[in-house]
Amino acid sequence: MSSQTFTVGGMTCGHCAKSVTEELSDLPGVTDVQVAVDSGQVSVTSDQELSRDAVTSAVAEAGYTVTAWPSDNSAA
Repeated sequence: MSSQTFTVGGMTCGHCAKSVTEELSDLPGVTDVQVAVDSGQVSVTSDQELSRDAVTSAVAEAGYTVTAWPSDNSAA
């Protein structure tokens, strides 16, 4: 199992969190998605580590952007 945490910008409500959760949940191997709207933190648990491209594409499909990856603190 792999767990990845990153920050998503622009979320302001539960509907935002639901949209991001649904898109990330559609990625192959994802078993859990937790979204904290207040901080923008998103944690994804999956069978294997997801590529940044896959994550950023799914988040973009929901209408938002990944703004930071804690491992390097840079925008994706």
